[in-house]
Amino acid sequence: MKSKELKEKSVEELSELAKSLRGDVFQARLRNYTNQLDNTATIPMGRRDLARVHTELRVRELDALHKAAEAALAEETK
Repeated sequence: MKSKELKEKSVEELSELAKSLRGDVFQARLRNYTNQLDNTATIPMGRRDLARVHTELRVRELDALHKAAEAALAEETK
């Protein structure tokens, strides 16, 4: 998953995607433990995708906080 694709999604979509990816990683780890997983590279790829989603969510959270702080500062200086 590309970060460019993640920037186009809403916060709700990103939250649902994170939940889905978390489940996928868990299932891959479980299948790997029981020797049913053919491609073990799916575990780190899923973890990286999950990290990208969490990073995008955090960036949006910090942007919102930054905008709120700027608005409060602007109101205070008036």
